[in-house]
Amino acid sequence: MKPSKTIRLQSLLLLGVLFVLLISTNVFAQTARVSGTVTNQNGNAPVRGATVTVKNTSRSAVADDAGRFTIDASADDVLVITSIGYAPQETKVVPGTLSIRLQEADNTMDNVVVIGYGVQKKKLVTGANLQVKGEDLQKQNTTTALHALQGQAPGVQITSSSGQPGSGFNIVIRGKGTIGNFGPLVVVDGVQGVNINSINPADIESIDVLKDAASAAIYGSQAANGVILVTT
Repeated sequence: MKPSKTIRLQSLLLLGVLFVLLISTNVFAQTARVSGTVTNQNGNAPVRGATVTVKNTSRSAVADDAGRFTIDASADDVLVITSIGYAPQETKVVPGTLSIRLQEADNTMDNVVVIGYGVQKKKLVTGANLQVKGEDLQKQNTTTALHALQGQAPGVQITSSSGQPGSGFNIVIRGKGTIGNFGPLVVVDGVQGVNINSINPADIESIDVLKDAASAAIYGSQAANGVILVTT
């Protein structure tokens, strides 16, 4: 090969390497680690578990217990911040640490119900479920959760087991589904077998009653008489 041709090929190869390095440097210069804090609208409480996503991408991060997050983003990106109970918010990436305050959305939880395997929009649930809010329970001015639930849930019958002071309660959802024990399965914050009356009604956020087999199927035969899900 002629020397001039070799020099020309080497020059082209060197130019190609320089071009790739310039592009890589430019990309790395545009994307950087962005950090910030997500709090409530008053700025006095962190919103733990808030999801921070770079708009139109799959990059996301979750705020820690202090509301802090870190995510890779460029100067032109927009961050979308979402959390249950708060209205979604978008903010542009700016230099320095971001301080994001989310506005409460009172109607967010009204459209969401708890089911056996998570939460779902109420309009998408086809099973026979009902939800009683914590504030409705507190209006009953009673010391036990079952007393507060009485009369609040259609299709749920709550009666005293003996009529004696301090006696337990019998709960029947849509009639007896089994022979012998006909009480529903009680799940408190994901834990089965908790005595619902040991919980202060003021500590309850909501009580969801799963009435039919389709809704309670995830719990198997234990849910033959329905399921009561308590969220505190």
